[in-house]
Amino acid sequence: MLVPESELGGGRLSKFRARTEKPAKAVVPWAFVVNSPARFLFDKLFLVTVLIPTLLSIAYFGFLASDVYISESRFVVRMPQRGQATSAIGALLQGTGFQRAHDDSFTVHDFMTSRDALKTLDLELKLRESFSDLNVDFASRFPRPFDDASFESLYKYYGGKVAVIFDASSSITTLTVRAFEPDDAFRINQMLLAMGEGLVNRINDRGRADMVKYATDEVADAEAKAKASALALASYRNRRAVFDPDKQSALQLQQVTKLQDELVIAKLQLAQIKSLSPANPQIGAMERRASGLEAEMARQMSRIAGPNGNSLTDKATEFERLQLERTFADRQVAAAMTNLETARSEARRQQIYLERIVQPNKPDLALEPRRARAIFATLVVGLVMWGVLSMLLAGVKEHRD
Repeated sequence: MLVPESELGGGRLSKFRARTEKPAKAVVPWAFVVNSPARFLFDKLFLVTVLIPTLLSIAYFGFLASDVYISESRFVVRMPQRGQATSAIGALLQGTGFQRAHDDSFTVHDFMTSRDALKTLDLELKLRESFSDLNVDFASRFPRPFDDASFESLYKYYGGKVAVIFDASSSITTLTVRAFEPDDAFRINQMLLAMGEGLVNRINDRGRADMVKYATDEVADAEAKAKASALALASYRNRRAVFDPDKQSALQLQQVTKLQDELVIAKLQLAQIKSLSPANPQIGAMERRASGLEAEMARQMSRIAGPNGNSLTDKATEFERLQLERTFADRQVAAAMTNLETARSEARRQQIYLERIVQPNKPDLALEPRRARAIFATLVVGLVMWGVLSMLLAGVKEHRD
């Protein structure tokens, strides 16, 4: 049975509608924003995620953040040409007779961002005082909030001010220095390049010194071996009374051949005399002469190749060994002298070069911080966070109801 609305009292009508009407859907944040602009401005979540961070960003980047000046320079580390170039800058370097030296480039890069470089910069340019200037805003100056004034903290801070970027395709290195004064940025960049060149020169000097020292030591060793082998050969000649077994053997063989010819002639003459005049008194003398020639031949042959261990054949084995050692030592001396001359010639040449392509610039305009972009980024991030959190809270509220 339907009851007319006029017969129902106000309270009863409200209860009736509450029982019969469907519950309203949860209002999403965007609808809330459109329908309730006044409440939107005072929404706590919006204040925390968007309004307050944006106002702080405007206050910091608009009024407090210190200007940052950037000085850039570009250089390449190269060495004498030994390979083929593949890129445009590589072809340029190849045309000048040089090739890129990647390993040495990385050495220079690591040195520029090292603690040693920082110590030198702090000593020469008072880097700590420059970064700790009270004119720099509290969030940017050294030491930073929640940090101490130790050298390690300064080194971490220095890592954010100096950047070394290497382009593998062209082998060009870009050195970027950030500072709060243009003169500081320029001087730091210039000094880092000077220290990099000094490091390359030290590497060259050490390489040249090591090269020449090694070649000189090699010559000294070879000369000592040659001297020792020559003394050993001379001592052997004096001890065994031999100069050159091969030549002496040849002379001995010639003498034996001559004695053999004389012996043949003497025997022929003896045979003729015996056949013609057996009683000739010269037969005894001729026989003695033939016997003497045979004895001399035997003695000469024993000197050449006798079983007594004192023959030229026995002496030749040890002599040839000593002679070979001396020849080899002399060749070593000649090769070592050639290597020494080559090392000295190479030492006169620069092995590694640090070539400046772009000199450090002295900035006349602060490029950082990018204030408008930073404020806008803060606003965008805050709005995204506010939207996500609002939707999450609305979903939680809807499930709770």
